[in-house]
Amino acid sequence: MKLALLFACLLAGPALAGGSNYGIAPGALPQVQGKVTEWPVPTPQFARDPAPGPDGHIYVAVMSGNRIARFDTKAKTFREWELPDGARPHGLLVDAEGIVWYTGNGNGTIGRLDPKTGKVDSHRAPSGGDPHTLVIDDKGVIWFTVQNGQRIGRLERATGRITEYKTSGNPYGLAIDKSGAVWFCRLGADSLGRLDPATGQITHLDTGSGSRPRRIAAAPDGMLWVANYGNGKLLKVDPQARRIVKEFAMPAGRGGGPYAVTVDGAGRVWANEINTDTVALFEPKVEAFRVFALPTQNSGIRKAIVDAQGRFWYMGSHSGRLGVIE
Repeated sequence: MKLALLFACLLAGPALAGGSNYGIAPGALPQVQGKVTEWPVPTPQFARDPAPGPDGHIYVAVMSGNRIARFDTKAKTFREWELPDGARPHGLLVDAEGIVWYTGNGNGTIGRLDPKTGKVDSHRAPSGGDPHTLVIDDKGVIWFTVQNGQRIGRLERATGRITEYKTSGNPYGLAIDKSGAVWFCRLGADSLGRLDPATGQITHLDTGSGSRPRRIAAAPDGMLWVANYGNGKLLKVDPQARRIVKEFAMPAGRGGGPYAVTVDGAGRVWANEINTDTVALFEPKVEAFRVFALPTQNSGIRKAIVDAQGRFWYMGSHSGRLGVIE
């Protein structure tokens, strides 16, 4: 029964996807206690970008270690898989079938790992480059950014076919709105990009001089939330009106370095401030922040996610510790 319910959530579409369009509908804790627990990963060589799987476990890209790690959330143990030489995985997600997809930042590929067999296949991006972050839409199509290659990519999982769309501004994080449009952060151009999948047309939304938007997340109500790394602000964006609704100064101020952002099932926005080793929980209904201090200094969170239970998972790339706030 629980498995059937989970797959129903997976197939429900972007309205339930939330967070960062990773295919797992994020849950909502009735009350966030602020309890933080961390575990050292086996290979702490710039591990990053955690993602939940349909099995309830957390998968992590170990960039410099050239591996994918899985944390068993029940047994509290890790398992790792080796990737092809030079892959340097950056982002990853787990689809409804339990297949892990990752960006081969070092070899210009999108990789596919079957955890059941350990088999790894790779699909080379036509222009190579440095695939960065990836998400999955309600049709099962994977979208990804190529940061220095200045492109947005689209991968058809069944065939491995990749289509590329040229852009600029060093595209970084991305999310998909309820209409299916792909929004991405133009870190180097102080703006957001919007790609219309039907036409391939890309338009831009200015986020202000020095804003340096880094990551973006979709909320259950359809709004988008953006972490402005450059000016320490959290942005609320209406994707249908294509405008910024409001800006909120993060607790640590301009120098805090907002980085990862995700949204839970209750619409609460989670964003870390990488320069102060803190995670801020924003409640849109009352427009107030609650701040959690991390137990490890210089953690280096670059990506975080909310799982189906509503727990906030992060990976400290500097500390080599996987953590959860509940």
